[in-house]
Amino acid sequence: MFISTSARSAAAYKVASVEASVEMADAHGLINLLFDALIRAIKTAKIAVNNRDVAGKCKQIGSAIRILEDGLILALNPEDGGELASNLRDLYGYCVLRLVHANAKSDITALEEVERLIEPVADGWKQIKGSGPAYLRPV
Repeated sequence: MFISTSARSAAAYKVASVEASVEMADAHGLINLLFDALIRAIKTAKIAVNNRDVAGKCKQIGSAIRILEDGLILALNPEDGGELASNLRDLYGYCVLRLVHANAKSDITALEEVERLIEPVADGWKQIKGSGPAYLRPV
């Protein structure tokens, strides 16, 4: 399959831009990037469900689950974070369960629920400045 030069260039730019953002980000910035990617994956999964794009839905929901499990949950510091870290772990775990359900049933309502749960957390995180609270593991 042929991909135009401009499409390849745009894809390469996007990859380089993401890599540069990750390399330059501190712990707080990395969590921001994870939240942005998570919300983007959920929104894209909703579009895929509406378009009956099973492969696209599975890819985006899989990405969202990986971001939650391998990014946001692992970043929590249960020793120093106390109740807040525990509550976030429980919330993220619930979101994973809802995403698995959404994937199995192509359930837009479950995707919207996860989006509604995550967006306020992401917005609150973006308002925090500095080196990051104690409920995060050090980078």
